[in-house]
Amino acid sequence: MNDAKKTIDRARRLLDDPVAMPASAAPALGAALLAALAAVMMAGVVIMGPTVEISEPAAPLWPSA
Repeated sequence: MNDAKKTIDRARRLLDDPVAMPASAAPALGAALLAALAAVMMAGVVIMGPTVEISEPAAPLWPSA
């Protein structure tokens, strides 16, 4: 009898609705930061335009072995 009661209590706990975690603003702020960073980077490409040419440096920064 006692074993059956424990099994029934365990089954009821498993069937209960899970407790929802409270909402957090961190994911929304992270997404907004990512969108703002992408917008700034795209604006920089547009401002530089297609006529800008980035050439290789005259001397290498780190000499090869």
